[in-house]
Amino acid sequence: MPSPQQARAQASTITSRKTGKTVPRAQAAPASQLRALFDGPHLSPGQRRIAQYLIENIAEAAFLSITELADRAGVSQPSVTRFAAAVGFSGYPALREKLQSIALRTLAGGPGAAEEDRGNELQAAVDAEIENLENLRRDFADPDLVIDTGRRLSRSAPLTVLGLRISVSLAEYFAYAARRIHPDVRLVTLGGSVAYDALLQSREAGGTWVLAFSMPRHSHETLAAVRVAREAGLKVALITDLALGPVADEADVTFATGTGSRLVFDSYAASGVMCAALLQAMADADPERTQARLEEYEQIADQHQFFLRD
Repeated sequence: MPSPQQARAQASTITSRKTGKTVPRAQAAPASQLRALFDGPHLSPGQRRIAQYLIENIAEAAFLSITELADRAGVSQPSVTRFAAAVGFSGYPALREKLQSIALRTLAGGPGAAEEDRGNELQAAVDAEIENLENLRRDFADPDLVIDTGRRLSRSAPLTVLGLRISVSLAEYFAYAARRIHPDVRLVTLGGSVAYDALLQSREAGGTWVLAFSMPRHSHETLAAVRVAREAGLKVALITDLALGPVADEADVTFATGTGSRLVFDSYAASGVMCAALLQAMADADPERTQARLEEYEQIADQHQFFLRD
């Protein structure tokens, strides 16, 4: 009997190769539409602050005057005007028209009960994570970037997984699972010279990609390590909560997933699903290797009785 991982590897490919059907594309999440809108140009720190405020408060921010937006974002009115030009609009009125179209589509398609009782704080935290997962679901309407990145990670030997400070847990989860289907996964959870050595050795050994995690609070160590990876010739795929910022600017591919921030410590439901999606894409990229490695692992697990029998 195949293990659950083997069964899923056989039956759950992202690419729908059994039917060959194209999955209908849904409207991208509002935050994703805004990130795509703001991601191209190189923004100044003040402009990034405006962009982040708009991403986090689109339903309200789309209807603010230029004075109100400047006050809310903590910048000057000329900064808002320059921001509108930087992202490709003739001025703030044209930008606001675009923002309003995104906001109105969001409100029209919403559940219609945004102001209903959200229960206690624990329930509100769950509601916030559900919203993060709904946004990720809309992003997955077009899985091409996930599939392509999974293929590239699968081909990188060795594959380095980097996660420092609070991001260690996500990196460890990904690396643990990736080792079941990839022959050489190297986990880096210490910054400074330790990370530099590991990244340089990975490149010298033939590695081409690093998967990095950067969750709030974003550390200088992570930024420095990502820069070292780029300087060494490694490509960087990044899972983070923001598509804008210094770490994202250094990455070749960025997957931005919302984090739950209603409680004292953040939660990472959407980030965990993003990890699983990339792992699935890696498994799909080389199904013969995936199956062989999973079968070999199950034999070893049975021989040494790794797991309890349910």
